[in-house]
Amino acid sequence: MSPDPSLVESIRAVSREMVRELGFMGGNFAGTDLSPSAVHALIEIERGGITARDLGARLRLEKSSVSRMLRKLVQSGDVGEAVSEHDARVKRLFLTPVGKKRVAGIHAFARAQVMEALGRLERGQDRIVLEGMRLYAAALKQR
Repeated sequence: MSPDPSLVESIRAVSREMVRELGFMGGNFAGTDLSPSAVHALIEIERGGITARDLGARLRLEKSSVSRMLRKLVQSGDVGEAVSEHDARVKRLFLTPVGKKRVAGIHAFARAQVMEALGRLERGQDRIVLEGMRLYAAALKQR
């Protein structure tokens, strides 16, 4: 069964609106002067044990884009690189103290943004939003 074309167009419109409201189109993203990809990179690096190659795959970015972004994050003092114990050709990425502080600010900004939006909903609608987003993200991921 094919989805209703008007539903498809409505979802596309809401998706574009969310992208704009979250700041992906430029300006101040997540309370930083960083690009959306750099913010997402810092969050992934925070999880630990990641290489530039892993990061590129996880963020779906080309090797050259990851390289340029990481160079800027290393120069800004947010990210450090350590040679892998198992393979000297591989560098593990980690957050520096400066990077940890920046990521803490990103998380605080994002939590406040979500809390503010959810605070405008009626009781119980927050769970509906979460379930809808989970379902939609899972469906997109199946591509």
